[in-house]
Amino acid sequence: MSEYYLLIILTLDSTLRVATPLIFAALAGLFAERSGVIDIGLEGKMLAGAFAAGAAAAWSGSAWLGLMAALIVSVLLALLHGFACITHRGNQVVSGLAINILVSGLTVSLATAWFKQGGQTPPLPASARFGDIGFPAADAVADVPIIGALYAQLLSGHNLLVYAALAAVPLAWGVLYRTRFGLRLRAVGENPAAVDTAGISVGLLRYQAMIICGVLCGIAGAYLSIAHGASFGRDMTAGKGYIALAAMIFGRWRPLQAFGACLLFGFLDAVAVRLQGVALPGIGEVPVQFIQALPYVLTVVLLAGFIGRAVAPRASGIAYVKER
Repeated sequence: MSEYYLLIILTLDSTLRVATPLIFAALAGLFAERSGVIDIGLEGKMLAGAFAAGAAAAWSGSAWLGLMAALIVSVLLALLHGFACITHRGNQVVSGLAINILVSGLTVSLATAWFKQGGQTPPLPASARFGDIGFPAADAVADVPIIGALYAQLLSGHNLLVYAALAAVPLAWGVLYRTRFGLRLRAVGENPAAVDTAGISVGLLRYQAMIICGVLCGIAGAYLSIAHGASFGRDMTAGKGYIALAAMIFGRWRPLQAFGACLLFGFLDAVAVRLQGVALPGIGEVPVQFIQALPYVLTVVLLAGFIGRAVAPRASGIAYVKER
């Protein structure tokens, strides 16, 4: 088997793992903004979900209880954002940033108080994490040229949440474009007055979108601490919520395009890891700091180049006031 082919397969394998939380978070932001609610708080909900999952899994020894705790905490924060922005018509950007700041400090304080490990949760045993799932006969066909590495390395051996992220993309597309709920959700993000005139509650639709957003952010956070990682660490989301927002905008608020953007970010991150310590011909060894900054540089470049061209839902960020 070609060494370069294997390197490509391993890089793509890493791409899927790195892109998984971005996919969940980008879909979460997509549902929120399609309903007309800007959610800058994806980062905070992911971080809260990661902490809740890590703490619950450490206490219970169950990955499923950790995931459930992440969902509950993230949905509560999403409803808090909805309460501030939908019910009280507050500034949506300020509310989202407030959630990010609150969670960033609160998770470290609670982790320090509860576990006495410097803002981290204890390392989790294998029983408290989502383990890798091996496909049938993956080991037997691993040495088969081309197909073996593709099946055994790229398709097989991921944890449940990676496969859930891949399934969530067509599911989100189907919900948005092939269901009555999706039609109403897209309508309320474009013209809430028309939806209200039709006798449909604008506030209820937006709250439902926020619940979906909370669920997806909770899964993304749980993936970081009990699937991809083995514990919660201080600020472990490391800006992934903001990168997911950039992927959503680059994908023009559409699930499939946002998925492609998440894969692009994940690929760049995976390549950055592979390039650490590698000397490039004519360039030499690339500084680690530069490599680690590449995903964030791409975020700025994409936003600077596409945010003016991408057209957001017309009612996005605008609080709806029912006409009397």
